[in-house]
Amino acid sequence: MNHFEMDEFLLELLRSRSPTGTEREAADIVEKYVGTSADVSRDVLGNRIASFGDGDRTLMFAGHMDEIGFIVSYIDDDGFIFFEQLGGHDNIMLSGRRVAIMTKNGYVYGVTGKRAVHLMDAKERKEVPETHQVWIDIGVSNGDEAKALVSIGDPVVYDTVVRKLSSTRCTARAFDDRAGCYCAFEVIRRLAKSESKPDFRVVSVATTQEEIGTRGAWPASYAVNPDVAIAIDVDHATDFPSCDKRKFGSIKLGAGPVISRGPNINPKVFDRLVACADSLKIPYQVSAESRPTGTDARIIQTTRGGVATGLVGIPLRYMHTPGEVADLNDIEACVRLLESFALSLKNNDDFTF
Repeated sequence: MNHFEMDEFLLELLRSRSPTGTEREAADIVEKYVGTSADVSRDVLGNRIASFGDGDRTLMFAGHMDEIGFIVSYIDDDGFIFFEQLGGHDNIMLSGRRVAIMTKNGYVYGVTGKRAVHLMDAKERKEVPETHQVWIDIGVSNGDEAKALVSIGDPVVYDTVVRKLSSTRCTARAFDDRAGCYCAFEVIRRLAKSESKPDFRVVSVATTQEEIGTRGAWPASYAVNPDVAIAIDVDHATDFPSCDKRKFGSIKLGAGPVISRGPNINPKVFDRLVACADSLKIPYQVSAESRPTGTDARIIQTTRGGVATGLVGIPLRYMHTPGEVADLNDIEACVRLLESFALSLKNNDDFTF
């Protein structure tokens, strides 16, 4: 991509509100855009599973469609709404945010609040607030008014929009991991239009509840029972001030997808991904992962008798914030890499080692 453009499929995924456990909006978009290219099914955890081709062996792509958020836990007599976290948040960022509460009657909008800095003493100003010290204000006058609009257990997400920052870079609330989810299914859309067809059956899964323990990937990978699998997620770009590359490695925005290497990764899958990238001259980066990763790859790898698993990441700045930043060129390169990998597989490939 030489200028700022975005596939409507990706744009709609980024705009959808799908906190972990309530992924229906993103799931509906997957069905809308992929249903014309492949059969799309669903399971009781809300996963969306698209199957393409009829090969004897199976390649699975997995990208989670849930995002971090909150869940309403208490409404006080004055109508202020308290919450618990869905997924991992940096508490220093909780206050002063616009949010959308997803209720049975539609969205209720509010802002997160805490005591203003003027009302804190010197010690308090240095403290990071605990979750229960922040609330949501929806502009009502009392608890009855609030309870008429909002219920305990309603999910909440940040209320932000997708914005262009430069020619290929933009900011959005949930690149983690709508970008990976998009890549997993865009491959099928492109394979359906291509004259080249893979030997393997390709199954793409939009997984749920990754942010609270890769839960959707458990039943999905068991049901699909793949021979080979690639999890697609975001990876921390470390090209910003104060990030110690001695601790976190060197990953740059715009320098291509990140191919992970380590015990969570089948070495033959890693080598094949690198070979595909080199063949098409796709830029890529390598990340060392010393233990089971915080992605769907961790559970897919050990499903049933074990799955030859790889992990491809999309560089991302400011992960788990309302303003994540990604480069569209990295996303496009990821799709091309995954398509090449799918077409490279042959029925006699052996991934044991």
